[in-house]
Amino acid sequence: MENSYDHYDERIQKRISFEKVDYVRDLNMIHKWMSEDHVIPFWQLNHPIGKFAAHLRKALDDDHQTLYLGKLDDVPMSYWEAYWVKGDVVEKCYRAEAFDQGIHLLIGEPDYLGKGYSLPLLEAMVDFQFQVSETKKVIAEPDIRNEKMIHVFEQCGFERVKPIELPDKTGLLMFCHRDVFERRRKLHDRNSEKTETHS
Repeated sequence: MENSYDHYDERIQKRISFEKVDYVRDLNMIHKWMSEDHVIPFWQLNHPIGKFAAHLRKALDDDHQTLYLGKLDDVPMSYWEAYWVKGDVVEKCYRAEAFDQGIHLLIGEPDYLGKGYSLPLLEAMVDFQFQVSETKKVIAEPDIRNEKMIHVFEQCGFERVKPIELPDKTGLLMFCHRDVFERRRKLHDRNSEKTETHS
């Protein structure tokens, strides 16, 4: 994937951007996010800084995934892991294709919760992942207890496939196919144009 992504979303009237995580710059901020009450149950990475630093370094060195900060109007407020399914534990859970990608995310800053930002951010990241022309499917495996996030994935065009057992959780395997995603985007764009025409 590319190093960065930038898109203005009319619905929230904010600029969404993704930038690769920098270990030195971002360690303390991401560590703080992992200690937030809304994050702990699903990520379980509320470790002391030394242990978390080792985890983040290992994640950054893993060449099958790329870590990003998600920003609104240049303010970092979310953390993203975009990964290749091949080489990940989840590839054993279904018949994966060579260029399938997966996604993990969290909104770190509590001030950004409950304001309708999750869906536009998720759509932007999936759009970013589909910039790899060979990728026909993006998958997700949110914690099966996390109904709020599962609902956001469904709004983005992901379909429920099946529960799967992963080392750290029971996840819900979900697929978002390129053709479904692009069809939904075009429909949204047409509806936006109609709204602007009649406003």
